[in-house]
Amino acid sequence: MPVILSVENKQPQFGDNCFLAPNSTVVGDVIMGNDCSLWFNAVVRGDVNFIRMGNKVNIQDGAIIHCTFKRCGTTIGNNVSIGHNAIVHGCTVHDNVLIGMGAIVMDRSVINSNTIIAAGAVVTEGTICEAGSIYAGIPARKIKDIPQEMIHGEIDRIANNYVRYADWFRNQTEIKTDH
Repeated sequence: MPVILSVENKQPQFGDNCFLAPNSTVVGDVIMGNDCSLWFNAVVRGDVNFIRMGNKVNIQDGAIIHCTFKRCGTTIGNNVSIGHNAIVHGCTVHDNVLIGMGAIVMDRSVINSNTIIAAGAVVTEGTICEAGSIYAGIPARKIKDIPQEMIHGEIDRIANNYVRYADWFRNQTEIKTDH
């Protein structure tokens, strides 16, 4: 059963057709759109500020979404994939974005639409990532423009796949194993 907690009288809100893995956590001032998924060991912690997510957002295994007290909420647009063990903190992520595994996006950063943040990249505080670009490295820097086919071939494909994966798990009351 996922951990869902209110904080300071603010209860998480979920759109239609959302999936929360049994050991995921959502607390506080969090609003998720439709077709979102929160995977195993992922945490969305809206305890000290707000977190807003559009439609078709997937927060993969071990990822953390948080914000900064009285300073930076976190806003995530539509059709966004946040990879395994990524940290997205007090920033704005626009539509059609892929944040790679283990990437870190810090306070006041803006990830504009149709952008990929490479696995392991660190987007430092206040960085504005140009739309239609790939960012990589520590600190993250633009390495190239995204070809149009990569937007559909990677960003859309992964977001759509996670809606399908959620259907595999939705409404399961127990997991059966063969010994």
